[in-house]
Amino acid sequence: MIINDEEYKIVIGDTDYHCALDVTMSFIGGKWKSVVIWYLRNGKRRFSELKTRIPDITDKMLSLQLKALEQDGLVKREVFPEVPPRVEYELTDEGKSLVPVVSALADWGRAKGNKDGHMVKVR
Repeated sequence: MIINDEEYKIVIGDTDYHCALDVTMSFIGGKWKSVVIWYLRNGKRRFSELKTRIPDITDKMLSLQLKALEQDGLVKREVFPEVPPRVEYELTDEGKSLVPVVSALADWGRAKGNKDGHMVKVR
């Protein structure tokens, strides 16, 4: 990125990023991460609840996305010692800081959908 005619990069761990947006998209980019964050924005959810809200995602992909978000410190996974085990996912404080970003993306998508398409009731 260029700041005052000088070139900078952001380094996090072993990764170099060419701009701030590159950092953000590395954490929430792809098809599913921002959607998972969206459905966790209002509180804890179990795996099955997330799967119900995101019907097009496979179990394996949801599991991978949750693990990646957890590794990145954006999602917390809590296992309850019950039979069968109960697992809940929720946003960490850092994950919650992404909610306005994801909300802005959702607002844009809603406006684009209203402009160029229409809503269809699923159930």
